[in-house]
Amino acid sequence: MNLHRKGRAALVLALVAVVGMAFRVSWNALRDIAGAVGADDTAAMLYPFVVDGLMALALIATLVLTADARKFALRVLGAYTVASLVLNYVHGLVPELHGRTVDWGRLADWDPANWALVLLATSLPVGSIYFGSDLVAKVLHHRPASIPAVSTNAEKSTETEMERSTADLPVSTPAPITPNAAALPRPVAVGFLKSTLPTKPYPSIAPAPAASIEPRAVAAESTRPRRATGRVPAAAKPTRPKRTPDQLLAEARAATANWPDAKVTGEGIRRAIRTSPANARSLRDTLLAERAAASANAG
Repeated sequence: MNLHRKGRAALVLALVAVVGMAFRVSWNALRDIAGAVGADDTAAMLYPFVVDGLMALALIATLVLTADARKFALRVLGAYTVASLVLNYVHGLVPELHGRTVDWGRLADWDPANWALVLLATSLPVGSIYFGSDLVAKVLHHRPASIPAVSTNAEKSTETEMERSTADLPVSTPAPITPNAAALPRPVAVGFLKSTLPTKPYPSIAPAPAASIEPRAVAAESTRPRRATGRVPAAAKPTRPKRTPDQLLAEARAATANWPDAKVTGEGIRRAIRTSPANARSLRDTLLAERAAASANAG
């Protein structure tokens, strides 16, 4: 474990050394480019930190962030790496930049190329402010994914099951009885039994005779009809014989003979003679019509 940590530490130190030397090599080119686009001496000295420094920040962000935020950090790292490469390449092609004798704001003889290079060199500081702030905000708000504890609980439960002794089990299993040396045949030699004291052989236990299975008498199925128990279904209940309309009218007259006209309703007739609602309404109309006719004749 210590060797592994030392190897990782050595790798990180080597990376820091390489990055530092590369930064020093790129220092003069970026400083001269900044002076050519109008930066003063102080700004030109700080310009390499703007470009290469943001590259280092984006590299650290890619190691911390995940998913889309990591892709964004990789794009920023790639973009500023290409920009630094272009500016170093231009510095190598224009010897006048080495002695700072080039015209102010002139990085190439061809105007479109010069405009593009000047735009690139002057936009990198503004881009560093924007992208650097965004990367720092993403790193500060990043929450590493929590490791699920399922595997840990499973390992603990497995270890607990392995560490349980036979005494913890609800029913202990007796150890099998092995025959001793006296019961073994002569040709067989058991090395670990030579030093042990001879013991008496266990008497053989005769197996108990198995009781024969005799056929049992089975009760004959009774042919007597079984008595119904419990709740009788509605289909098995006796049905009332169907009554004719004249019978229904006679029962309704008898049931409502002492009723006032206000009480002669379909619901009252239905409950009194146990008939359907349709029959009850028809009987109500008939009875009310008979009472009205009787009142008219009496008057």
